[in-house]
Amino acid sequence: MAAIVEIDNLAAAFDANGEPAGSPVFANLDLTIERGEFVTLVGPSGAGKSTLLRIIADLMPARQGNVRKTMQQSAQRRPIAMVFQEARLMPWRRVRDNIAFGLEGLKVDKGERDRRIDDVLRLVGLADYGDRWPYELSGGQRQRVGIARALAVDPDLLLMDEPFGALDAITRQTLQDELLRIWHETGKSVLFVTHDIDEAVYLGDRVLLLGGSPATITQSYDIAAGRPRRRDQEQVTEAVTRVKRGLSQTFEGGAGI
Repeated sequence: MAAIVEIDNLAAAFDANGEPAGSPVFANLDLTIERGEFVTLVGPSGAGKSTLLRIIADLMPARQGNVRKTMQQSAQRRPIAMVFQEARLMPWRRVRDNIAFGLEGLKVDKGERDRRIDDVLRLVGLADYGDRWPYELSGGQRQRVGIARALAVDPDLLLMDEPFGALDAITRQTLQDELLRIWHETGKSVLFVTHDIDEAVYLGDRVLLLGGSPATITQSYDIAAGRPRRRDQEQVTEAVTRVKRGLSQTFEGGAGI
């Protein structure tokens, strides 16, 4: 596989106004994401996981370092899209119009826009929900719309910031399986932030541990379990134990959860 993102010696520090200042949140951070790879990122609160996603997405500046992205540029698509913990749907727009919001600013005619919306609604299992209002949806359905909105811009890289963190356990597991199906069908690269170690191991090709002060990637765990995988699979449970052990060592070093 070819690298889609290469990060060298990245550092970030921000004051209360979001301006670069003060002690770094993370430093000396190196990371490569391959095309089509599913990478999960775990670590203590405050280690800079969300900040890293925002820098990759060009939503925040880095203090130092380089972020090289090998992605196709086009007026009809966006190379990177983000999915947040909350779906952030606009209550005054129906589902189709919420998805269409992500396409605004692109050179996409109405026919292509409608085709994309139909395609992503089918992909996330909401083909019959396009005319519903956000208040008519469950939490899991709203998050599916958030994923559909991100996919509609045809990104190479999908950045996901704890997208299932606010959901109940059953809905969370269902959407994990759905996300793996979508990833398999689309071939997108994914960088997925979570506090749930079991989720990180079940989803990821690699699990990265961000820790220390300032934080950096302290461990990288390749997940040997094949796909499709089971949550009770021996290779999965063993990997969960290894990552939890590494995270415990991070806490012992003085980081908070």
